Amino acid sequence: MALSAVIVDDEQLARDELSYLLKSVDDVEVVAQGHNGLEAINLIKEFSPDLLFLDVQMPGLDGFGVIKKLLDKKIPLPQIVFATAYDQYAVKAFEVNAIDYLLKPFDKKRVSQAIEKVRKKVNGASPGTDRLDTLVKLLESQRPQNSKVLLRTAGRLLLVDQKDVCFASIEDGIISVVATTLEGQSNCRTLEELLEGLDPENFWRAHRSYVVNINRIKEVVPWFKSSYQLRMDDKKQTEIPVSRAQTKRLRELFGL
Repeated sequence: MALSAVIVDDEQLARDELSYLLKSVDDVEVVAQGHNGLEAINLIKEFSPDLLFLDVQMPGLDGFGVIKKLLDKKIPLPQIVFATAYDQYAVKAFEVNAIDYLLKPFDKKRVSQAIEKVRKKVNGASPGTDRLDTLVKLLESQRPQNSKVLLRTAGRLLLVDQKDVCFASIEDGIISVVATTLEGQSNCRTLEELLEGLDPENFWRAHRSYVVNINRIKEVVPWFKSSYQLRMDDKKQTEIPVSRAQTKRLRELFGL
């Protein structure tokens, strides 16, 4: 029998790439795709797939959060293959716990190997819920624990609590960070790198040039053509655009 698969990733290109590679693998049918954690849960409830390809880093509810929700709701778990662009989330933990992972960009041979591992599990024992629960706790314990953000300002290096960071932006390769009491520059080279050290429950990539602290959004301002801007609670009450791709996520966050 063919394996039914669901792909969940907040990047359309990643979903397209993985779907394309899976077409070359015999007896695998992609039955649905989603782009955030909430969709992952709903799609699993609806389709009960054999296999879930799950992105680790997504705005709001990330891949680990999805598994926790599934376990809490006692929803039958599919076989899970994580997908990630980074290896800082303890790649070895995946191997130790016998759950596969794929590093981006995806590789055809590696995808085929992951499918073979899944087939062996499907033909053998049922998904190891206890093992998944252990994995979630292990991975969470190895997430970045630094609650401070390092900023350069006026020739000084200052540490700011993440909860006080309002937003970060990038322009000409320079990342500026605005907090409630000060502004400065980050040593990170990209917003992706900055996001690695931020709490994924609180920080969201609202636009390709902006990362915002969800808890520091003061007002959602309707804009032209059904778009929105975010008025932050920094001293200047900066207005930040929400990209078209992230508008749906904004509506989900605040029930718009």
